[in-house]
Amino acid sequence: MSSADGPHGAATGPGNDGHPTNGLSDTVHQRNRLGILTIAAEAERVEVSYLRNALELTAGNLSRHLAVLEEADLIQIERGYHGRRPKTWIRITPQGQAALAAEINALRELLRRHQQFRAST
Repeated sequence: MSSADGPHGAATGPGNDGHPTNGLSDTVHQRNRLGILTIAAEAERVEVSYLRNALELTAGNLSRHLAVLEEADLIQIERGYHGRRPKTWIRITPQGQAALAAEINALRELLRRHQQFRAST
């Protein structure tokens, strides 16, 4: 068994797509950004104040996470009014939907692999 072999001699190098964690995106995988994307994927658009409350974030912290996601073209930020009150909403973009789906698939594969290993021990 070489140093490139994983448990039970299974190759884990680039030719076999490596370990499932290699498929995780640093931009998407961060806990709060993953929460933002999953909530946004469940609705047409989400009010920022809802995200702040649901994810228990400060306004400044949420703003920074939204900026990272917007810079990566994973969300669109929409500003407007509800009556006379200014509101901010976000929408997940098609790129955001694809990135979220890829993240979930990588997590599923990681879980599948872990469960398979646990079942064989």
